[in-house]
Amino acid sequence: MIPVVAIALIDSSARVLMQRRKLSGAHGGLWEFPGGKVEAAESPEAALIREVEEELGIALRSDALTPLGFASRPDDPYVVLLYTCRRWDGEPVCLDGEEIGWFAADALMALAMPPLDVPLAKAVKELLERAN
Repeated sequence: MIPVVAIALIDSSARVLMQRRKLSGAHGGLWEFPGGKVEAAESPEAALIREVEEELGIALRSDALTPLGFASRPDDPYVVLLYTCRRWDGEPVCLDGEEIGWFAADALMALAMPPLDVPLAKAVKELLERAN
């Protein structure tokens, strides 16, 4: 099993930042939660802070990260650990994908996503709906 961390950045309008994968890669052009693989001897939180800085140019603090859930499939070697975050330093910019966008809870489920992101998007949508 290969651990992958991902983040649901939630802004003050309860919108979620999603990133479109590079067209040339696996699942090219699909929308996903930003993040990436956990390196050897790296905690999930440290990996997420590193990946988000590389992909979006923003700084996260570990005390602002809240675990939400995970997704895995028997036919997929990856397990995605999803965190939420409502506070960060800087303005997100697309450094490692085709584009980024902010989406309301209802719009999340209409996005074309890799299979492991779908149940995570559903969990984020439910979280946001409970908060309203």
